[in-house]
Formats: sequence, C-alpha cells, structure tokens
Amino acid sequence: MEVLVFKTNLRYKKQIDSVTPHINNLQGISRWNVDLDDIDKVLRIESDNLSPRTVETTLQQAGYHCEELQ
Repeated sequence: MEVLVFKTNLRYKKQIDSVTPHINNLQGISRWNVDLDDIDKVLRIESDNLSPRTVETTLQQAGYHCEELQ
C-alpha cells in the first residue's frame, strides 16, 4: 500500500463531489480524501499500484488542476 499526495485546485465540497466518480473509477484505490483546510487542497490516495500520472490526467480531464507533491 502506498500513499500518493497531490496539490489540487479543488476549493469546495461540490467540486469534490464532481470528481468523485472519476476518482472512484480508478483501479487500486482503497481510500482517498481531500483536505480543504490545507493551503494546497491536498488530495491523498491510498492505493496499490496506481500511477501518479493517471491521477493527474484523470483530474485534468475532469477540469481541475492536480500535481503530485514529493
């Protein structure tokens, strides 16, 4: 199990609701959340064998910015 961490431009719960189906369609995710209180609006994903590029592309296709944090 690995934890992937991303900076996003998600600001509101309704934006999270709109990306939920996109994220839920990704294979290998056991749990995920967005911290709206963090300055970077951090998306954390617990997964097995999920590429960070796949997550970035998925959110970008949904209309949002997503960048992996090191």
